[in-house]
Amino acid sequence: MKTKLLLVIPFLIFISVSGKLSGQNGSAEENWAQWRGPHGTGAAIKGNTPVVFNETTHLKWKTGIPGKGHATPIVWGNKIIVQTAVATTQKANTKAAEESENNSWMQSEKTEQVHEFKVLVIDRDNGKILWEKTVAKELPQESTHELGSWASNSPCTDGEMIYAYFGSRGIYCLDFDGNIQWSKDFGQMEKRMNFGEGSSPFLYKDKLFIQWDHEGQSFIVALDKKTGNEVWKKERDEITSWASPFVVEVNGKLQVITNAVKIRSYDFETGEIIWTSEGMTQNAIPNPVYADGILYVMSGFRGSALQAIDLAKAKGDITGTDAIVWTYNQDTPYTPNPLLMNGKLYFLRVNNGFLTCLDAKTGEVIYSKEKLEGISTLYSSPSGVDGKFYIAAKNICLVIKAGENFEVLAANELEDDFHASPVIVGNDLILRGFHSLYCFSEE
Repeated sequence: MKTKLLLVIPFLIFISVSGKLSGQNGSAEENWAQWRGPHGTGAAIKGNTPVVFNETTHLKWKTGIPGKGHATPIVWGNKIIVQTAVATTQKANTKAAEESENNSWMQSEKTEQVHEFKVLVIDRDNGKILWEKTVAKELPQESTHELGSWASNSPCTDGEMIYAYFGSRGIYCLDFDGNIQWSKDFGQMEKRMNFGEGSSPFLYKDKLFIQWDHEGQSFIVALDKKTGNEVWKKERDEITSWASPFVVEVNGKLQVITNAVKIRSYDFETGEIIWTSEGMTQNAIPNPVYADGILYVMSGFRGSALQAIDLAKAKGDITGTDAIVWTYNQDTPYTPNPLLMNGKLYFLRVNNGFLTCLDAKTGEVIYSKEKLEGISTLYSSPSGVDGKFYIAAKNICLVIKAGENFEVLAANELEDDFHASPVIVGNDLILRGFHSLYCFSEE
């Protein structure tokens, strides 16, 4: 492992149970500081975003984004932070194209082009690119899924610094003027089936957590956010996953929770194991979500698994114990994360346009397998606020009514495709497409 000074398609979570991270322009709860929003549930705390929108209606602005990246943006105050990978004309490996063809049966692709890995900061008021910073320039050694990108990891921020993570390119701490404060390189990942990278860092208080699950030696590491120095690191007996770590407070003690074939909880300060649970499928991607004392963990590759865990009872191996309040073993998502909002858990089946809603407390089915017209496959995650939620896919963003009755409020067609997840801050709905960044706003 070396320290430097100077990507499948999952798309991070954040929860602040007992305090707020604060910096310029408010607190984490008022922004979208990590990819699943202020509480890691996919739901904004408040907002009044439009239901009907298109290329002209309620469009605040639209800005072209260079390169290819499916990372969900984050927002702090009037600044939007985006990661992308821009192919250059420089070629470094003439065999890459042949290898890509040879691997086509497993839907992966390599590149022979050197890429610039960039962080962009965009003015939320007018869509102007304030600055862009190339943090690394190199040839990606790994393949990525044909539907993925070499910039599928989302950044995070505390309002003081930006933490931009590019997987095998490392993590970079930048100030809001684009100056690199520190960086750290963890080496080269070897993802299963060459499906690419996508797990994002998790920021909580003074620490950053990175879950490095691959076909080599997997590990989880805690970094000091000010210096990038390791606070602790624990090896993991795990194959490839794409989930991001998660922090929650239980009885005054912080736990770092990871989803993979096995669910694990680590002590925030020391990295020691607190509890584990078996039962997830391979290729775990969805992040854990939490509310009212219950943790929800799911996966959906070649099977379905969902566990609702009472964290007050979780200690040691909880497999098959009463710490698991209820389970649900059908129609769970492969790539998309769930949405937890107002006591209801919403999720999509595998990567398909079928929606299920459960009572989060009891696991009771409110509705299931509701077809989302106009969507056959999708890879982004639903995001919600104020009695509605948004689902973005190929050239469409559906608005669904939250609650016990399934109802599509609007089907909004756009001139772009979407793998990144919707972001909600105040009256602004932000969508990152393959080519452009959109901001729709309720006047």
